[in-house]
Amino acid sequence: MRYFIFIIVCLLPFFAYSQKVTGKVVNEDKESLIGANVYWAGTTIGTTTEVDGSFQLSAEGITSKLLVASYVGYETDTLAVNSNSAITFQLKASNTLDQVTVSGQQDAIIISNIKAIKSEQITQTSLRQAACCDLAGCFGGQSSVTPQTTNVVTNAKELRILGLSGVYNQVLIDGFPLMKGLSYTYGISSIPGTLVENIFIAKGANSVLQGYESISGQINVQTINPRTADKLLVNGYVNSFMEKHFNVNYAFKKGEWNSVASFGTVQPAKKVDGDDDTFLDLPLLTRYTFSNKWTYGNPVEWGWNSQINLRYINEERVGGQTNFDPVADEGSSLVYGQTVKLNQPEMSVKTGYRWDDIHNLTAFAAGFYQDQNAYFGLTKYDATQFYFYGNLQYELTYKEKHTLKTGFSYRYSNLEEDLTFTTDLLSRNYAGNYQLKEKIPGFFAENTLYLLEDKLTWMVGVRGDDHNQFGFNLTPRTLLKYSFSPETVIRANFGTGWRTVNLFSENIGLLVSSRDILIADDLAPEKALNYGVNFTHKFEGLENGGVLSLDYYRTDFQNQLFPDYDTNPQQAIVKNFEGESVSNGFQAEIALHFDELFNWKVGYTYLDVYRRIDGEKQQLPFNSKHKVLSNFNYQPLSKKYHFDATFHFHGTQRLPNTEQNPVAFQRPDFSKPYTLVNAQFTYNLKRLELYTGVENIFNFRQNRAILSWENPFSPYFDTSSVWGPTRGREFYLGFRYRIVE
Repeated sequence: MRYFIFIIVCLLPFFAYSQKVTGKVVNEDKESLIGANVYWAGTTIGTTTEVDGSFQLSAEGITSKLLVASYVGYETDTLAVNSNSAITFQLKASNTLDQVTVSGQQDAIIISNIKAIKSEQITQTSLRQAACCDLAGCFGGQSSVTPQTTNVVTNAKELRILGLSGVYNQVLIDGFPLMKGLSYTYGISSIPGTLVENIFIAKGANSVLQGYESISGQINVQTINPRTADKLLVNGYVNSFMEKHFNVNYAFKKGEWNSVASFGTVQPAKKVDGDDDTFLDLPLLTRYTFSNKWTYGNPVEWGWNSQINLRYINEERVGGQTNFDPVADEGSSLVYGQTVKLNQPEMSVKTGYRWDDIHNLTAFAAGFYQDQNAYFGLTKYDATQFYFYGNLQYELTYKEKHTLKTGFSYRYSNLEEDLTFTTDLLSRNYAGNYQLKEKIPGFFAENTLYLLEDKLTWMVGVRGDDHNQFGFNLTPRTLLKYSFSPETVIRANFGTGWRTVNLFSENIGLLVSSRDILIADDLAPEKALNYGVNFTHKFEGLENGGVLSLDYYRTDFQNQLFPDYDTNPQQAIVKNFEGESVSNGFQAEIALHFDELFNWKVGYTYLDVYRRIDGEKQQLPFNSKHKVLSNFNYQPLSKKYHFDATFHFHGTQRLPNTEQNPVAFQRPDFSKPYTLVNAQFTYNLKRLELYTGVENIFNFRQNRAILSWENPFSPYFDTSSVWGPTRGREFYLGFRYRIVE
């Protein structure tokens, strides 16, 4: 008993009452001001507002009760704090200055201490620290998400969280779950970086509002807001392989509607084969994208509001041997090549009506159609998909701050895939017509309570979905957040998730190699339980400050589908696995900034991802147990230029077993550890911004990563042992030209 009393006494300081002030900073239109400075008058104790304009600030030891809010282009305001009630600053636009000098900038990555869910926000500051040509390239400055190549020949990529395949996290575009089926394969590469305003990353099973699939986490990509976008943005980029990117955004207003129209194109690189394996180091990519986003009203104000997104993608990828001609050699057994041609129109609409500060109703609807034609050597893959998502959500704010969100959703997907072989040299058996038609009505409810004078936040949600083939599934989730102080919070979450499998589009690498695909089961939905805890402490200050973040998450699968590459190197065996399959992920990260000049961050990630087969623990392939990331940024007070450098260390990864192959076609069981260093220099000339950089400075590459590259039509041709970069050092040069008004 005395030990118990001793522990309680030791913990009492952590649970002691901590006085704090909360509030928001908005403009005259009640729009949130992100990154506004809020500080106690006459001190350097302060903070910055988050994406919704909210802030928390400790009042301990403060004798002056005057709170100051400032934001570039707005008049500074001071309010007296006389109670614990939330404070709202409504800043007026400054009209006395012809020119405003920016004296600070938004943090590259913001971790919210206010929201119930731990959310890492990748801001425009981070996106300008690298080329960020597309969404897949926007994650180089953080540790939580890892872009992973799924087909080295066409450079298809996915985004991984907690060491798990990208299919287990949910990628949202402006809150819509549109990365599904065919759009999953190349979707994250189809969104130009110039369209991205913020990216929000949440680990683990969190909210149930957008669906049942976010097992390992959720990535919400917020595209540029027409109300605040630059009048004109032009971006151009070329790399040392001569791949060219060009993007234009134009913002305008039509009555009560604000709009941004965007055009982007990628033009192919020259043919490059740096390791003399006769295969292109990167595919020849031609892409055209058109998008138009419209907004009406403001969701935080009373009355109607609406948002409409239109997008169209036309894309062609050509990879394979350097002498491959896509016109003459497509599907030929003489020269190996891969071609992918796709067209995808897409639309999403969000319309809401807010009666008052208590009642709000929002309707969501989105859909796309994709037509894809591809050749992977001798394998012809034609596919179409129509996808629709609808959601009707009612939000109730009661007892001043508690919120209840509830509603109904409906998903429809019709995916048709046709697989044939132009010449069957290898006697593979998976040719045929495959169709998956899904109709999934569902309901959901999520309640958020603020307790113990707002120190404790409890969010609990549940949804039920009825799949036309797999029946009814219940998805419960809960989350707790406790604030020891405005600077220090701890969170814990617990929840389930499930998903249906689109085998070929989500595992496009299966179609690339000579392996036969053996589907040994009627594939059931994948199901998992995820739970975790995270701790965040902020070092507050206007000049010097930082964040310490610690995370641990565990995922336990009840059923998982991971292709078995080990049993037979000439086969990929796909079947339900209901045994022990686990992902343990730990991450520690500290970020510091000094005197508005230097920013430094270092993060360590440990991943233990395994299955237990016949009592023996087997690591799943392509996961580094140990990873380290470090960033360094410098920008003088003049803001004339900035320098950014990133260091990545990847530990060894287990590779598929090839010991049954002839000796010439065997690979080691584990990869080598490797380090990548990237750097960029940016120079500002008022409206024009010039940037140049280099990725993979020390030119590390996995040479001749493709097995049996000498004979790509042999039974041993395999691209599944690619574990590192295959294109070596890459220089680039680019510009951004913007007109703000």
